[in-house]
Amino acid sequence: MREANHFEFADEVGMSKTIYNVRITLKDSQPPIWRTVALPSDTTLGRLHEVIQIVMGWTDSHLHQFILLAKRPKPAREEMGRLTQQHGWNDALLSRMRGMRVFVARTDPAGNDIEMDGEDEGQVTLAQVCPRVKSKLIYEYDFGDDWKHTIEVQKIVEPEADVSYPLCLAGKNACPLEDSGGLWGYYAKLEALTDPENEMHEECREWFPDDFDPESFDLDEVNAALAEMRQDD
Repeated sequence: MREANHFEFADEVGMSKTIYNVRITLKDSQPPIWRTVALPSDTTLGRLHEVIQIVMGWTDSHLHQFILLAKRPKPAREEMGRLTQQHGWNDALLSRMRGMRVFVARTDPAGNDIEMDGEDEGQVTLAQVCPRVKSKLIYEYDFGDDWKHTIEVQKIVEPEADVSYPLCLAGKNACPLEDSGGLWGYYAKLEALTDPENEMHEECREWFPDDFDPESFDLDEVNAALAEMRQDD
């Protein structure tokens, strides 16, 4: 039995395409690092990954996954025992126990085939996993630094004529630099950068780009990158 049977998905058959306005927020960032994006309801999670990388400012250098939390009780001890005997103890079983559904890529950032526990992110759409306003999804990027993003549907609207999607509508604050040690490491480096007395000050001055501004966000630049992505399709 596939894990998918434990989750009910919206059926898109016969449904007209709508536009989802979603807010993507880097979890626990203070002040919040966020973007609002408008994209078609039939966007696959694989495509959403590409959009997130662009609008947030990541470089797609690490593995990622999407996590959908289900409102279902944890399996009883007897069921867990039976499942463990049948399938062994693995990440997929742990996800099921926690009431999660996990979606992953089938290739790594370099294009090599990989094996990860989870379902194919290219085979499910945003409308299926987030069928209504306030629906949420978690996007995790770089399992070492553990950048978790909350994706929340804010509006579901009709597409506008002569507008190309996906489109970034707004955002605030710069994306952390790759491999900065997660949020804790990033904030520690920012603090050292502004404190000449900090023992890491000189190291961080060399590590950060000269023009780095943690409060910067260029909406036009992001939308130009999204336009280039659409042209490459």
